[in-house]
Amino acid sequence: MTSVLMGPYATQIFADLGADVIKVESPDGDTTRYLPPGPDPTRGGMFLNVNRGKRSIVLDLKQPAARDALLKLAENADVFVHSMRAQAIGRLGLDYDALKAANPKIIYANLYGFARSGPYRDYPAYDDIVQAASGLVDLQARLSGGVPSYLGTVVADKVAGLTGAYAIIAALFARERTGIGQEVEVPMFETLVSFTMVEHLCGSLFDPPQGPPEYPRVTSAARRPYKTKDGYVGVMIYNDKHWRGFFAALGDPDWSKDPMFATMRTRTENIGAVLARLALVMEERTTEEWMALFREAHIPAMAINSTEDLLHDPHLVETGFWQTRGTDAGTLRFPGIPTGFSETPGAIGEAGPRLGQHSRALLAEAGLREDEIAALIDSGAAREPA
Repeated sequence: MTSVLMGPYATQIFADLGADVIKVESPDGDTTRYLPPGPDPTRGGMFLNVNRGKRSIVLDLKQPAARDALLKLAENADVFVHSMRAQAIGRLGLDYDALKAANPKIIYANLYGFARSGPYRDYPAYDDIVQAASGLVDLQARLSGGVPSYLGTVVADKVAGLTGAYAIIAALFARERTGIGQEVEVPMFETLVSFTMVEHLCGSLFDPPQGPPEYPRVTSAARRPYKTKDGYVGVMIYNDKHWRGFFAALGDPDWSKDPMFATMRTRTENIGAVLARLALVMEERTTEEWMALFREAHIPAMAINSTEDLLHDPHLVETGFWQTRGTDAGTLRFPGIPTGFSETPGAIGEAGPRLGQHSRALLAEAGLREDEIAALIDSGAAREPA
């Protein structure tokens, strides 16, 4: 029972890895269905990808008969995932206690904006809102002349989705050990603060603080792709070995003897000056010349790819990352599963389903008789595709 991106992304991971994922939708459907582009106005490109391998059932959960049908489905489910605020899911009578009564071993996962124990519990949240609240937008402002900006990706939704996936897996593993189901909470705000502060807590880890909550290498104005004679390149000359190799490749110029380059600590303490000096040096050669030097010196570096470049990237092509297949929505190119398993590899399923495509089949699998299914559909408590 999730929509937009956070929950659908978490459950896409499960579908890719072999789970039978049932997408429970309202009669209006997941709003992401209607985002273009795509020839089917009810299944846009993002929806088709992030809901691949799932089955769709439509239930109008404001009707008691639909709620009963969902609880019937839950009796044999391992996991129940929703992305509604606590008050809203409670009004439907589908809180943890209700699902636990139907299935004591179920893992019940709440994926929503803010933890329900704090004053923000009832605030609505989307990716942009959580980016703003988590410190990420302020950090971006330090890299863009003080102008706040969002990251060029829906990072809050996706990080929270990944966190939801591993939290559910941990709960399933605990159940394998103990036989006990449980409730899991994954709030976007707390998840993104944890994510942001991995490196940025820095000196504020200590009490009293030993410095501000900021990792200076990351927020340095000089930290950006480096301009070359004819373009740009991304390079990370990071540890002592990298710097020694870099200086050796340049013939150990006089400026490399500056004490600020001596150790990881001195480079960090003078990170702005270090990166500014490097930026000047990078303009002396072409991108191709620098890439050859970096490969020879084993220094991490890559060209600046666009998202268009990625569709034809030779590494991704050779590894078979992009998977083109015919579907009922046309020929689609899916991004592959990034993880590999020697014995139990995942597989990309069918494109995201039509709204209510599997309603009748899923109700039958839950044990409802044909006359009961017909009654649900006739009453509007359940829906099939138009």
